[in-house]
Amino acid sequence: MSEWESTTIIGKRARRPGQAGPRSNVARTQSEINAAKREGMVLSVDKKQYTTGNSKLKNTEGQRLTKVDRETDIVKVKKIDPVVSRTISKIRTEKKMSQKELATKVNEKPNIINDYESGRATANQQVLGKLERALGVRLRGKDVGEPLGGPKKK
Repeated sequence: MSEWESTTIIGKRARRPGQAGPRSNVARTQSEINAAKREGMVLSVDKKQYTTGNSKLKNTEGQRLTKVDRETDIVKVKKIDPVVSRTISKIRTEKKMSQKELATKVNEKPNIINDYESGRATANQQVLGKLERALGVRLRGKDVGEPLGGPKKK
């Protein structure tokens, strides 16, 4: 028996449709592959093509995800604006509240309030909304520091 007669194909398909001839062995596990290598059999690898629904598109979803995975750019997480953090601490001290009292009032942990005042926190719209209501001042948008009622428009 020559080496051409005992070919082991790695993958699920032992014979492709329309091919005639003897059936090839299919190794599905790593131990079967290693055993075939030890015996000196010829190995051929068939890799499965993963495509999404519309393969006519140039950039399929799988290709996009691969591109995102291979990206080496480090993206900084957007932190809270320093104007907002200064406004929170200024209004809190004007109202003579501690960070713990403010945290209790907005139902958050004191270290979250500390992170917002120091500018280390990422902007969470729910927490900012709670802080706006508790302090009575705008923290989002262009008019940061204005009272919630805002100036009266004529």
